[in-house]
Amino acid sequence: MQNLDKTMIDKLIGTAIEQLKFSYAPYSNFKVGAALLAKNGEIYTGCNIENAAYTPTNCAERTAFFKAVSEGIKEFDVICIVGGKGGVLTEYAAPCGVCRQVMMEFCNPETFKIVLAVDKEHYDIYTLKELLPLGFGPMNLA
Repeated sequence: MQNLDKTMIDKLIGTAIEQLKFSYAPYSNFKVGAALLAKNGEIYTGCNIENAAYTPTNCAERTAFFKAVSEGIKEFDVICIVGGKGGVLTEYAAPCGVCRQVMMEFCNPETFKIVLAVDKEHYDIYTLKELLPLGFGPMNLA
């Protein structure tokens, strides 16, 4: 795992916040940004992208994962997620169930970290196992 020190946390939070400006959320007006740190040290970004038909909407977390996987990267250490109505960060924006399942596909639930932040001073860090305690993943099919 990358060294998850305060400097790296601040960088991930800042990167996730920067992604809010790219959010396409004309229906909910709830903007979400994500910064995903791969084991190779690269940061992959994402924002939520809504759709009038709702079902094709893609969350910021999945956008970041899919960007990384589409470039051949499949090992990750941590993701930072921020979000709020109109892009105003007032509370934590936890990943939805579908995003947690995507994380389960590519991440070790015991070690993969999820940073939920409002700003660089207000954040909490969870493991994937804490947010998806009985997750189903590739190891269940081995």
